[in-house]
Amino acid sequence: MTYQHTQKGWLHLILVPTAVALAAAAIWLRHAAPPLAVVYCAAALLMVVLLLCFRDLTVGDEGDCLALRYGTMPLFFRRIPFAAMTSVEPGRTSLIDGWGIHYIPGRGWTYNLWGFACVVVHLGRKTIRIGTDDPDGLLAFLRSKLPPA
Repeated sequence: MTYQHTQKGWLHLILVPTAVALAAAAIWLRHAAPPLAVVYCAAALLMVVLLLCFRDLTVGDEGDCLALRYGTMPLFFRRIPFAAMTSVEPGRTSLIDGWGIHYIPGRGWTYNLWGFACVVVHLGRKTIRIGTDDPDGLLAFLRSKLPPA
């Protein structure tokens, strides 16, 4: 059994008008305040990079590990070896977990794009929450990869 699923997000839609507004401000300020125009231009470029990085989240089987990749520009990724997984269970993230990539002491790592459905992966004493809009499919796949009890 293999698994490959891409969840589309919507947060990047906020970044598009933000990048356009920053670029417009940079153009407008280029003669009046060149240093400020450079800052606005750099911020607009950062928004474009973030847009490309967090447009979607792909979770897939790579043979011996589960790969998590964000966006069309995969600067943010993680591989989780199946051999290191001790258990998996359905779960829900909370507002404290946020969206994106976060570490919260006592709760572990969260990789989430949007929504609250997730699969909780236990790696011994470590915990990873993988946000998905296909929790049943991901859970069934990961359970098939765990060693028999």
